[in-house]
Amino acid sequence: MKLIVNACYGGFSVSKEWAERLGIDSHDSEELRYNAELISAIEAGEDVNGTRAELKVVELPENCTDHYVDEYDGAESVIYVVDGKLQWA
Repeated sequence: MKLIVNACYGGFSVSKEWAERLGIDSHDSEELRYNAELISAIEAGEDVNGTRAELKVVELPENCTDHYVDEYDGAESVIYVVDGKLQWA
C-alpha cells in the first residue's frame, strides 16, 4: 500500500493547482493521502507541494496489518504493524 505523508515541519497540503485539479480542499490530508493520481504525480517528480509542505510517498509492506500516521508540528511519519510488531517509515 502506498500513501502520502508530509516530510517536513509545517503541515500536509497540496498546491492550489492540484487542489483545484482534484476538486478538494488543499489541506484535506485524509482525502488526499491515498489518492492514486497524486501518488503518481509525486513519484514522477511533479511539484504538488502546498505552502510549507514536502510531500513524499511511503510504501508499506503487503503484509502490513494496520497503520497510523503520526504527526509532530506538521512533520509526519508512519507507524505500521507487521507480524504483530510495530515498524516505522
